[in-house]
Amino acid sequence: MKKYILLTGLLVIIHYTYGQSINDTVKLDEVIVSSNKIPIELKKNPGTISYVTPQTLAILPKTIGTDEALRLVPGVRVDNQHDGERIHLSIRGQGILTERGIRGIGIFLDGIPENDPSGFAPDMYDVDWASVRKVEVSRGPATGLYGSSGAGGVISIYTKNGGAKPIGGEVSQIAGTNCFTKTFIQLGGSKDHVNYRLAYSRTDGDGYRIHQAFWSNKFYEKLNFYPTKNLYITQIAAHTDYFQQNPEGLNLQQVAENPRQANPDAVPYNEYQKTNRNKFGLHAKYFLNKHHDFDVMGYLYSWRYKETSNKCAEYRDITNPGFMFQYNLHFETGSVRHSIGAGTDLKWQTIDMYKLQSAPDTSREDNKKDETNIETDSLLANQIINQQSMGLYVIYNLEFGKFTLIGNIRYDAIENKLTDKMMRGDTAVTSKNFYNTSSRIGISYNFFDELTVFVNWSQGFLPPSTEELASNPVGYSGFNTHLVPATANSIEVGARGFFGEKLYYGITGFDMKTKNDFFRFKQSGRGNQEVFYGNAGNSTRLGIETYISYHIIEQLNLRASYTYSDFKYISASIDPIYTDTAYVQTKPPEQGQYLPNSPKHQLYAEIVYTINKNFQVSFATQYQSEWAIYTDPDAYYDKLDPAVYQNWQKGFTLFHARASYHWKIRRLNGECSIFVRNLTDTQYIAFTEPDPDGNSYHPGPGREIFGSVKIRFD
Repeated sequence: MKKYILLTGLLVIIHYTYGQSINDTVKLDEVIVSSNKIPIELKKNPGTISYVTPQTLAILPKTIGTDEALRLVPGVRVDNQHDGERIHLSIRGQGILTERGIRGIGIFLDGIPENDPSGFAPDMYDVDWASVRKVEVSRGPATGLYGSSGAGGVISIYTKNGGAKPIGGEVSQIAGTNCFTKTFIQLGGSKDHVNYRLAYSRTDGDGYRIHQAFWSNKFYEKLNFYPTKNLYITQIAAHTDYFQQNPEGLNLQQVAENPRQANPDAVPYNEYQKTNRNKFGLHAKYFLNKHHDFDVMGYLYSWRYKETSNKCAEYRDITNPGFMFQYNLHFETGSVRHSIGAGTDLKWQTIDMYKLQSAPDTSREDNKKDETNIETDSLLANQIINQQSMGLYVIYNLEFGKFTLIGNIRYDAIENKLTDKMMRGDTAVTSKNFYNTSSRIGISYNFFDELTVFVNWSQGFLPPSTEELASNPVGYSGFNTHLVPATANSIEVGARGFFGEKLYYGITGFDMKTKNDFFRFKQSGRGNQEVFYGNAGNSTRLGIETYISYHIIEQLNLRASYTYSDFKYISASIDPIYTDTAYVQTKPPEQGQYLPNSPKHQLYAEIVYTINKNFQVSFATQYQSEWAIYTDPDAYYDKLDPAVYQNWQKGFTLFHARASYHWKIRRLNGECSIFVRNLTDTQYIAFTEPDPDGNSYHPGPGREIFGSVKIRFD
C-alpha cells in the first residue's frame, strides 16, 4: 500500500512543472506529506503541518524572500529587515535570538539538508522561490525525528521538475522600488526515463535603507532518472553567490531623524556578508517489493564566506559532506497496516577561519556596493573547527481504519573540536560534545473528512549551534565553553478538516516547556556586530495556531492564518558566569519576562478574486501586535534611560494589493502583474534586537511597487 502511495505522489510531482493555469487548484484532502520520513495523507497526519500550495507560491511579488512564501503559515515568524534574502526565522519562538542564520529548524531543499552537524542553517540563499512548487512546514519538536535540526520545526522545500515534453521553459523579469530587479530563466523537459530542469537567476537591489544593497547569482540543475519501475534517482548540482550589505540597527533618535540611514559604523567599515557556495547531491529510492524499500542520500557543500564589521573581517572556508540511509518495512496484520523505518544520518563539517582587525574608511561613499574594506595586519583569530554528528532513529506508523499512530525514538551524538593555530600544546584544542535521546508519539482519528483530531507529545533537543559556540566572549578564538544544550517537552492538540473543495481549516494549541533556554548578550570593546550567547534558565511557551482557506464563491478565495503566542521566561538556576559583569554587559532575563521578538498576535489574510480566465486581483493585510525587545531586566522594566531604551515595540498593520493578466498564444503562455506592498506607506519597525547600546531598531520599507512579466513555452 505504501509503495502505491509513493508512486502516486511521484506522478503528482511530475504533473506540477512550471506553474498552473489561473484556475488550477490542489485538492488538499488528497495531499500526501513526507515530513515524518514515512509518507502519510495530510488529513491523517498526527501532528501540526502546513502545506504551501502552488497557488500561494504563484503570487509572490519578488520571489526572493522566505517571508513571501511562508506568509500564510501560522506559528512561523519571518523578519526580513534587509528587504532582501537575509532573514530571521523562528517557529514557536525557537530561533528568535539568532544574530545570523537559522537555529533548531530543519531546512531541506529537495530532500538535501541545509543544516550543519550542530543543526544550524547559515541561510536560505540556495532557495530560488521562483522555482518552488510546494512547501511542507512541520512545527514544534514533533519533528525531533531530525535531531538538532528539528527542535523547533522542519521546512521541506520542493522545486519544480521539467515538463512532459522534451523541452520547455520560462523567462521572467521583475523590477520595482529601490532599484530592485530579478531575471529568471528556466529550461526543462522529459525524455524516456529522464526528467531534467536547469534554472538561473540574477537579483539586484539597493534596499530600503542606506548601505542595504544586495545581489545574487544562482544556478540550479536537477535531474530525475527512472532506470526501472522500482528505482528513482535524483541528482542535484547548485551554485549560490550572494552579497548583502549590513546597515546595522539604529537607536531611537536615529529612527526619528531618518529611518533610512545606516548606523554610523556601517559605511566606513563597509559591513557586509558574502557567500559563495557549491552543492552536489544524489538521492535514490529503491522499492524491492511492496514490503521493503530503501532511501539513500549523499551530498557535499563547499563554500567560502566573508563577513565584515567595525571590529574585524572574518574569513571562512567550509566543507560540509553528509549521508543518510533509511530502510522501510510495510506489512499488514488483518486490517491493520504497519510501517517501520530505521535509519541514520551522518554529517561532517570543517571550517578554516581567521579574523583580521578592521579599520574605517572615512571617505567611503554611501552608495557604493563593492566588497572593499580596510583590514590591518593584526591577526585576531586563526583556527579550524571540526564537527561531526550521528543520528540513529526508528519510526513506527500504524493505521487501523480511521485511527493513525506515529512514534519515533532518536539518539544524537554531536562532537565539536576547535584547534587554535595561534596557540600550542593542549591549550590549542577545545572540545564541546553533546549527546541526547529524544522521542515522540502522536495519534489522530479521522471521524470524517470534515473533522480529524490529533494529540501529539514530543521532545526537542537544541544544542549550541556552530555560531553560538564560535562566538567566544573571552577571546576572538576558541569556543564558548559555558553553553549547554536546551531541551524541550511539548504537547499539542489540534483538529483539521475539509468541506469538499470549498473549505479547509486547521487549529492547534500547544504547551512547550524548555530547559536551559538561550539569551544573547554583548561585551564592551568587541564591536557592535559581536554577539554572544548564554543559557537563560527555563521558559514556557503557550500558543494557538489557526489556518483557513475558504472559497466564498468559485472565483473568490479567502486564505488566512492567525497565531497567538504567550512565551515567557520562568525561574531557574543559571550559571553564575552570566551574572558576572566582567563577563556579560547585560543581565540574563528574570522570571515573568516575555521572550523577545514574539508578538502575542500575528495575522495574515488575503483574498484572491479570479475575474475571468485572464484577470485576477488580490488584496492582503498583515498584522503584528507589540513585542518585547530586551532580555536584560533593567531595560525590560524601563529602569534605564527612556530616551535610549524602550522595551515594548509598537506593532503594525500593512496592506498589499496585486493584479495580474494571464494570456496564451499557441505554445506560449504568460502573465503580467503588478504588486504594491505596504499600500498605505506605513512607517514601522521590521525587526528589533536586544542591543545593550540601544541600537535595536531595523526600520521596514515604505510603499514598494513591483512589476513582473513571465513567459512560458513548451
